[in-house]
Amino acid sequence: MHTMEKPVVWALLLCFVAVVNGVQTTDLGQNGASAGTTQPYRTAYHFQPLKNWMNDPNGPLYYKGVYHLFYQYNPYSAIWGNMTWGHSISNDLVNWVHLEHALNPIEPYELGGCFSGSITMLPGGRPVIFYTGADTNNFQSQNLAFPKDPSDPLLREWVKSPHNPVITAEDDIEPSDFRDPTTAWQAVDGTWQVLIGGKIDGRGMAYLYQSNDFINWTRSEKIFHSSVKTGMWECPDFYPVSINGKDGVDNYLEKGNTKFVLKASFLDHDHYILGYYKAETDGFQVEATDFMEANTDWRYDYGGKFYASKTFFDGGKKRRILWAWIMEADSRANDIKKGWSGLQSIPRAVWLSASGNQLMQWPVEEIESLRKDEVEIQDKELKKGSLVEVVGITAAQADVEISFELPNLEDAEQMEPSWTDPQLLCAQKNAAVEGRLGPFGLLVLAFSNLTEETAIFFRVFKNHSRHIVLLCNDLSRSSLSRDVRKTTFGAFLDINPLQESISLRTLIDHSIVESFGGGGKACITARVYPVLAVDKEAKLFAFNKGSHNIKISKLNAWSMKEAKILPIMKRRKPPV
Repeated sequence: MHTMEKPVVWALLLCFVAVVNGVQTTDLGQNGASAGTTQPYRTAYHFQPLKNWMNDPNGPLYYKGVYHLFYQYNPYSAIWGNMTWGHSISNDLVNWVHLEHALNPIEPYELGGCFSGSITMLPGGRPVIFYTGADTNNFQSQNLAFPKDPSDPLLREWVKSPHNPVITAEDDIEPSDFRDPTTAWQAVDGTWQVLIGGKIDGRGMAYLYQSNDFINWTRSEKIFHSSVKTGMWECPDFYPVSINGKDGVDNYLEKGNTKFVLKASFLDHDHYILGYYKAETDGFQVEATDFMEANTDWRYDYGGKFYASKTFFDGGKKRRILWAWIMEADSRANDIKKGWSGLQSIPRAVWLSASGNQLMQWPVEEIESLRKDEVEIQDKELKKGSLVEVVGITAAQADVEISFELPNLEDAEQMEPSWTDPQLLCAQKNAAVEGRLGPFGLLVLAFSNLTEETAIFFRVFKNHSRHIVLLCNDLSRSSLSRDVRKTTFGAFLDINPLQESISLRTLIDHSIVESFGGGGKACITARVYPVLAVDKEAKLFAFNKGSHNIKISKLNAWSMKEAKILPIMKRRKPPV
């Protein structure tokens, strides 16, 4: 990174009315596109286009001091179709400028859409897009695009390779299930490696392709990894994580200090496994359990709307960052009525836990720049049936951190051996069901009389050897609307409440609630569409419906300012 690029570029980009390198922009704020209309579900600080459909993040990138987010976008409608690559830039992952589309489906091999993909940095620092194109028969192929001007930190124009398509489906591959190339990496001998998601006879898998020049690709004789329990693998991701700390890793050949994450999107969730990459043999060895095996089901997020995620290495801050598409849970008719569909998650830093058996996730620190109007509560006892309102913040647009202490852990309810499914357990023991230690937690996007409430809560159980902490998100009373889905979600939290407090961080942004339990050991994202508890009518409470008293050791809550969004109005033509 050139030391002068970042401040100079962003001083230009974030002017409220500015001309940026020949592009005229106007500041509308995150909700600017809906001026004059009622949009209670549009977010204030999550990334979303001003209108229409958005899904998968494609190849996020940090380049010459600028963060780039590419994403699947329909320029014409709030429903899926006409897939292009939207493109937006930022200097802080919070405030964004929308640029013109990076890729449009105009070539024969992509008339059905420019689907998902990734970005790889070639030697010399030149980025290349690797993406899936679908023709009018949905035959999918893999294609390349290069920046027209690599010296441009905004990467505004991309040129498709004349060699496209560079990878097509062979006879044993279903051509309509062959997509989403990963970021490529180099093996010991310098050969490029890339994974592509697919399935054969119901077996989900990642195909491995190899190339010496990034143009001519050959399929490996062996499948990189596969599973009979998953179905089609979409949006695979493969990357190293350090075993010695939170710093991100971008060296696929580093030995001794890394594990590898293999992630695949299937069955409506993003699942991952940990293992080791054998660079000499181009093989992946699973460390413990494989996808959907035993009682271990590692997911990035245990909600129902976090999907098609993508990570990238942030060279500026030496971290790995995770993005995901957050789907709607409202009706298609309502999506069309409001004129948009889909969000991106708050970008999350991701690293390996101290135990080495799972990933940790936490919102990037930049999001804290939006905090204001802090409220703090310390050492507050929550007796049985207690409900404490957190006042002084904007409850529909907030960041909340809370930790609990439980003085009577020996009285925890006995854990039954059959209680292996956390989502089912949360549904059976929802926020209305009294237990011993729990439910206790937060009621967010709640109406004053609690006719609407979204409960994020804990329960603590015990078996013969340890305590088990359950994190739940109960949407059953989240909205009076009959159009929206009100699923209950759950995850077991790998913490020992005898040694540490039970903690929760929740980001609330009008129609999305992202919760991080145990410092990021388990995450649950939900879409919420209250009818009454919107904007200033939304309330925030801490509660305890368990039969035993507990204590809030500390609660900090902030209102969140609105992120700035600068939409591209038009590209200025040079004077004649």
